[in-house]
Amino acid sequence: MAKVLSIYAKGNDTAIATGDATSATITGLTPGTVVATGDYQVAYVDGDQSSDKVDVPGFTVLTAKPADPADVKSTATTDGAKVSAN
Repeated sequence: MAKVLSIYAKGNDTAIATGDATSATITGLTPGTVVATGDYQVAYVDGDQSSDKVDVPGFTVLTAKPADPADVKSTATTDGAKVSAN
């Protein structure tokens, strides 16, 4: 069996995510969430064997950019244009 990186919520023994030998991904967090160092921990798992858990450094979840404007229209005015979008 090959070793994989598993992520655990602080104080839990059940992995919330498992990746490959070099990375795993935490998902489902709200944009802007501030995660403190140690709120998540990682360990290498190889079959029944597991390394000690190590704290994940703190991070802030990125805020997604707004969607691109759609159905953009312009209407000429006497000094320029009125632009609208959905």
